[in-house]
Amino acid sequence: MTVRSIRGVAAAALAGTVALAAAACSAPDDGRGGTAGGGKDTAVVGIAYEPETLSPLLGYGKDGNSKIFDGLLTHDAGMHLKPALAAALPEVTDGGKTYTFALRKGVKFSDGQPFTADDVVFTYGTILDEKTNNASKTELDAVDRVEKKDDHTVVFHLKYPYAPFAERTVLPIAPQHIAGKQDVNHGAFTTKPVGTGPYVLTTWSKGEKLAFKANPSYWGGAPKVKHFTMAIIKDDDIRATRLRSGDLDGAILPPNLAATFKDGSDGNAGTGRRTLTAKTFDYRNVTLPTANPVTGDKAVRQALDVAVDREAMVKGILNGAGKPAYGPAPTDSPWFAKGTERPHDLKKAEHILDAAGWKKGGDGIRKKDGRRASFTLWYLSGDKLRQEHALAFASDAKKAGIEAKVESGTWEAIEPNMKHDAVLAGGGSPADPDFDQYLLLHSSLAGDGFNNMSRYGNKTVDGKLVEARRTDDKDQRKAAYDAVQQQLVDDPAYIFLTHIDHLYVIGDRWKNLSTQIEPHDHGLASGPWWNVEDWQPAT
Repeated sequence: MTVRSIRGVAAAALAGTVALAAAACSAPDDGRGGTAGGGKDTAVVGIAYEPETLSPLLGYGKDGNSKIFDGLLTHDAGMHLKPALAAALPEVTDGGKTYTFALRKGVKFSDGQPFTADDVVFTYGTILDEKTNNASKTELDAVDRVEKKDDHTVVFHLKYPYAPFAERTVLPIAPQHIAGKQDVNHGAFTTKPVGTGPYVLTTWSKGEKLAFKANPSYWGGAPKVKHFTMAIIKDDDIRATRLRSGDLDGAILPPNLAATFKDGSDGNAGTGRRTLTAKTFDYRNVTLPTANPVTGDKAVRQALDVAVDREAMVKGILNGAGKPAYGPAPTDSPWFAKGTERPHDLKKAEHILDAAGWKKGGDGIRKKDGRRASFTLWYLSGDKLRQEHALAFASDAKKAGIEAKVESGTWEAIEPNMKHDAVLAGGGSPADPDFDQYLLLHSSLAGDGFNNMSRYGNKTVDGKLVEARRTDDKDQRKAAYDAVQQQLVDDPAYIFLTHIDHLYVIGDRWKNLSTQIEPHDHGLASGPWWNVEDWQPAT
């Protein structure tokens, strides 16, 4: 469900649960042994999740900002595409089926070997290989073949005009001379990557930190932040504590914790911390597995969709830092279908359930044909926002006579139960609606790991998703995605709750900090550190 699929998000979260105790009590270093604020050229930030792999062949960095690697294209602060390893934006011909890229000359990988068209052909060919464990390869379904014209020219031949294809070329390019000599799924490259990017990985202590040093030969210029560490701290409270103690220069925090750092309320007035807000496509939703006789009942799904009080969640859980969610696209997105908002209406929910034969019992929970309207709802332990969303959802559901039994666990505990149990999940992609909605809703991906977790099947939705990805006519695409959202009103696949603004508290030792419109993923690729290679010293 993610610009990342939820498979990638869940894998990252699973990896982030490892060695939490070590992360909580061990101060991260900057690659040289220093701590936050210990050097003018050093920065240490706290993030919630870490990747399962650092290989772009397996999905790492596919949406850009990977730090170790570059794509052919990248995004600027406004999420507009611009050249990276390509010398210019692609030339598009043949009715949108041929993309020709002229490559930047003189670029080298961090081991000193030259970057050429061979690396591009190798990267895309390997990702599309059926033996490669890349959960998002469906996003490259349109690619027929990748052709090397010469060392500095690559041509992509598509099977059909795929509107967001250029957005897919932000995915990182791997070196054929290294990755091509290893097992793609398990080789050393997955944890010891070599790329063309602004940073070189120096240490990856799983569950604790990733440490980087600046690439002095970076084609875009050597970064001013010479040593950069990402501390993996899954627990929100611990991340806030370490930021307050000065162990971190910056961190992502949920709204209630970010608020404690405002106006010196953290007890450190004058320390120069500030809060940056990033607008996002990041949503929280509840999966409704069709294999469960309760959540698979259309009337139950419809009732839950109007029983939840989204406005109250935005106000009470997010402190206003977000908006109600009615589908994958935020209400202020040009891709949102106006008129598909579902206001909180408990009486309507009760009417739907009554009409469908779900009658309240003596304990207030409904029954139909002897079956109680009860199911388990999992959330990721340590994630306060998911916990609070899960509890609020359960409270609203109970008012309608439906019992959601809330449980917490790691992804290791949750995944085996996803076929029958609901999950407080997340996703969202600002780059293009195809990247999120196809993985989230298409029936061909039902039960495919963390794709289509509800195992939703709707022929109209399937058809519109395919129609939208196979045309580059924006009006036709908008109409198709509107139709998908309208279908979700009558036949909910998930209960969408909120879209969440990401809040970052960070010191002011550096300038040129900004945020982009962000996807669900808020780890290595997002936050004020999306452009850490461009940071400048404040003094």
